[in-house]
Amino acid sequence: EETLLWLRGCGPRDMVEKGTTLLKRMEISVAEAEKRTGKNAVSMQETYTVYLIETRAVDAASEGANPAPDSLWRRYSEFELLRNYLLVTYPFVVVPPLPEKRAEFVWHKLSADNMDPDFVERRRVGLENFLLRVASHPVLSNDNIFYSFLTQEQSWKEVVFETGFQAKADSRLKALNATFRVKNPDKRFAEMKHYGDELQSVISQLLRVRARVADRLYGVYKVHGNYGRVFSEWSAIEKEMGDGLQSAGHHMDAYAASVDDILEEEEHYADQLKEYLFYTEALRAVCRKHELCQFELEMAAQDLTSKKQQREELATGTVRTFSLKGMTSKLFGQETPEQREAKLKTLETQIEDGEEMVKEKNAECEEFVKNAWVDIERFKEQKDRDLKEALISYAIMQISMCKKGIQVWSNAKECFSKM
Repeated sequence: EETLLWLRGCGPRDMVEKGTTLLKRMEISVAEAEKRTGKNAVSMQETYTVYLIETRAVDAASEGANPAPDSLWRRYSEFELLRNYLLVTYPFVVVPPLPEKRAEFVWHKLSADNMDPDFVERRRVGLENFLLRVASHPVLSNDNIFYSFLTQEQSWKEVVFETGFQAKADSRLKALNATFRVKNPDKRFAEMKHYGDELQSVISQLLRVRARVADRLYGVYKVHGNYGRVFSEWSAIEKEMGDGLQSAGHHMDAYAASVDDILEEEEHYADQLKEYLFYTEALRAVCRKHELCQFELEMAAQDLTSKKQQREELATGTVRTFSLKGMTSKLFGQETPEQREAKLKTLETQIEDGEEMVKEKNAECEEFVKNAWVDIERFKEQKDRDLKEALISYAIMQISMCKKGIQVWSNAKECFSKM
């Protein structure tokens, strides 16, 4: 039976059905971006961008009805809050990344200002892509908080903070400690973490190369505008050749102007690569969480072994390793049988708790590995499919661009032939 999850204080139409992804039941889009001015937390005036999220039930659209979509505005910081909540609540999931807050790997003609209209538009597309990724994820799409992010404008933040997710977040120091001190790391997760590092490096290099090529390309195209100017000037002093030169000049001007659209399309492919650049951090976060899980299991097992050794020492009266307790008993005399019995009783309780803890941590680790590996496999399939598609589309665009260049010079040749 499918389980129906209810949001706090919502009506029957707001229920989230488990078992299928949300995207199969709801159309989601980030329709537009709007610049606003207001006061921040310290009462300073600030300019910020808000994004309009529109949702509509798929059933209504398929039945021929076309109701107005439900809509609400969200700031980028609210998207960040949603993603942080998902990271903490679903540590075994490779959580989709958000688009960049400030432009990186830009070629020199592109603005790095986060209020630039072109950048805001690309970020709007990126935020919509993030919502679609989450809404099509087999686990994340059925989360109540995500559903309320899309449908409940007022008091959404309060509902998120009420989950207490921030208290569950692991500190960076804790995670780093686990990385360096874990004794038996899982080979598969270690390899996957290394792969994440390598993929990040490769995509970073690819984006840098693309930015350099875009700079050069821009220069080459714009220089063709000089041909146009020279041919136009030359045509003014010629009678028989004038028309042909002027026509050739127009073709060159059109070629020079076309680079802006080409590079705008290129930015779309660059953003697809950037998404996977940021995905590598999400992949490594899952691997780090596993290290932490394994480290906590090892610490619990170590503590249990230590307690059992203490029990043995108390029971037999022999101290196998040097300890302060051993020195103290030599200097100040042995404990009374009653004291020893009380200590043994305490240790027995601690050992029972320790065994339960090891059992619990072991089950946690096994569950994490099972769930994480399912999601990593899903992510790998998605990555291979998306990057293959993006690279093929990029190659097709380059071929089309080269054909345009050939066409311009073919047209110029025709103009020259008619002179």
